[in-house]
Amino acid sequence: MGEPAGIAPQISLKAWAHLHSTPAFSFFLIGDLALARRNAAHFGLPAPQAIEQPHEAIALFPDALPVLPVTLPAPVTAGTPEQKNAPTVIAAIKMAVACVQDGKAAGLVTNPIAKSVLYKAGFAHPGHTEFLGELARQSKDWQAPRGPVMLLSGGGLRVALASIHIPLGKVPESLSVDGISHTAKVLDQALRMDFGITAPRIALCGLNPHAGEDGALGREEIDIINPAAKALRARGLDISDAQPADALFRDDARASYDAVLAMYHDQGLIPVKTLDFHGGINTTLGLPFIRTSPDHGTGLAIAHTYEARADSLIAALKAAHDMARCRQAYRP
Repeated sequence: MGEPAGIAPQISLKAWAHLHSTPAFSFFLIGDLALARRNAAHFGLPAPQAIEQPHEAIALFPDALPVLPVTLPAPVTAGTPEQKNAPTVIAAIKMAVACVQDGKAAGLVTNPIAKSVLYKAGFAHPGHTEFLGELARQSKDWQAPRGPVMLLSGGGLRVALASIHIPLGKVPESLSVDGISHTAKVLDQALRMDFGITAPRIALCGLNPHAGEDGALGREEIDIINPAAKALRARGLDISDAQPADALFRDDARASYDAVLAMYHDQGLIPVKTLDFHGGINTTLGLPFIRTSPDHGTGLAIAHTYEARADSLIAALKAAHDMARCRQAYRP
């Protein structure tokens, strides 16, 4: 359900309204039933209906948003998070992971959370991605390279990140041959298993301007990034040496690869959000279950307007559906 005081309750209803007549498609919300019904009434939509088990959502989905209910202990005011509700938000994430790990749902889509509120409730992770990675480690059946690896996609572009939520000044020291190699292996496996690409092509970003210009503008390409790429090619991966990021995302360059591995957060997110700001999504690779999410925040500042767009959540739901089908059909 994400942060209940943000736009998540609203866009969940809007996504249902957009998708409820889609053949062979269904999802359910883990959230507060009374809050969902309040938002549905605002939009003039059918009242969401409670389910006891995930499989009940399939028959109900065409007529109303199915809700696996959790009860928030404090009232919800749009735009103002309530600390007392934080433990229930965390519990909903754990419930969702249990559903996908037990095979009761094909994929997990997470609405945005207000991390600063959750920290006060004992949430010890930088974000959803890291928390899901920790929960996924409880699964012993996953044989592929483990994540979590963050992948952003939109406008036909896929970008994975070698580093995620760390200050820019700490990015160079965070990079290593082993770290880049592992992230690339997770990306390569996911492109095959979750996206149905039989021979993935990966483009590798440089860290420095002009990809270091042979060491004149930095040595990370020479000492770390290119040695990682060489070792990966020796293992059979189709991956480039470090490329200048300022030229890697133009139209004709994008035709030459299936995904980019960027070195830091904004290097990867800026081109994705430029191409598709409203419809971009975040996917976590290397987990024993499918996870996607909208590529935006909680929208606390606009929650009271009820005008938030659901484009990104709709795209995340569709992507999870398609990825689950690819994974089901995958044969190594």
